[in-house]
Amino acid sequence: MKFRKITGFLTAAAVLCTAGCSGFSRKPLTYTGVALDTVISIQIYDSHDESLIEQCQAMCEEYEAKFSRTIESSEVSQINAAGGAPVEVSKDTVTLIKKGIYYGDLSNGAFDITIGAVSSLWDFKAEDPSPPSPEAIAEAVKHVNYRKIQIDGNTVRLLDGAAKLDLGAIAKGYIADRLKEYLKEEGVRHALINLGGNVLAVGDKLGGSPFNIGIQKPFDTDGEPITSVSLDNQSVVTSGTYQRYFEKGGILYHHILSSSTGNPCNNGLNSVTIITNSSLTADALSTTCFLLGPDEGMKLVNQLDNVDAVFINTDNEIFYSRNFGK
Repeated sequence: MKFRKITGFLTAAAVLCTAGCSGFSRKPLTYTGVALDTVISIQIYDSHDESLIEQCQAMCEEYEAKFSRTIESSEVSQINAAGGAPVEVSKDTVTLIKKGIYYGDLSNGAFDITIGAVSSLWDFKAEDPSPPSPEAIAEAVKHVNYRKIQIDGNTVRLLDGAAKLDLGAIAKGYIADRLKEYLKEEGVRHALINLGGNVLAVGDKLGGSPFNIGIQKPFDTDGEPITSVSLDNQSVVTSGTYQRYFEKGGILYHHILSSSTGNPCNNGLNSVTIITNSSLTADALSTTCFLLGPDEGMKLVNQLDNVDAVFINTDNEIFYSRNFGK
């Protein structure tokens, strides 16, 4: 999806909302639009150089053209359509796939970037969405196994010709990190990047205080925050059941799919929020920890350095990681 200007009030499928960003000495340079299949915004507080925003737009389009599962010409789509043949891709795509393999290993397969054969069956944007047939899901799950990805230099091959990559759980985090890297190289020290809820702070506010980011109350139609976190040169990402879902026959079906069953992962959680230095890490861990469940997910977070977490269960009770806020 190409960028287009958006005017008026926007409500993202919002994982998060920014809050408490008043007090700046001047109006920030702001871009709001649609890309990466979501609403994005970039706010730069210490520069009014429009070329910075233009380059960020161009970078998002470039990465989307590589990583998208639904753009036929993308590098990921070329791998998926190759039927097991090797495909030469860019360094960015190889790096992102390697990161996906790493989190597959970390989660013992709960996180699996070959979920594409399954995720392509679920259409959460349909006018009247329905769950896929059990037979279709059972067949697709047979082709979910990240261990069958073979990488040789810049060449990627899926050893199972029916397997499909889906990098949606980590791509926005990777892109946000690259945008931050670019802005810092250009001398920006105070900015906020929001790629559909993947929020990444470049430094802090102009006055020296951290950004205050609200975590949405699950299923609240007004986007009311249930709690908030402070960001200073960090990223916050939430994976939640309320972001993309539909109801059918009294059952709620959400977009976080189990790699073992092919169905939405229902384990008593409404959302997992991760706060850490890298947006890719936060992106991957929010999904990984949700899939692992409340006990194993929190156990994993508590073993990692410089990672905080907020878990919200289906009763909207809030649980914080051991070192949260320390």
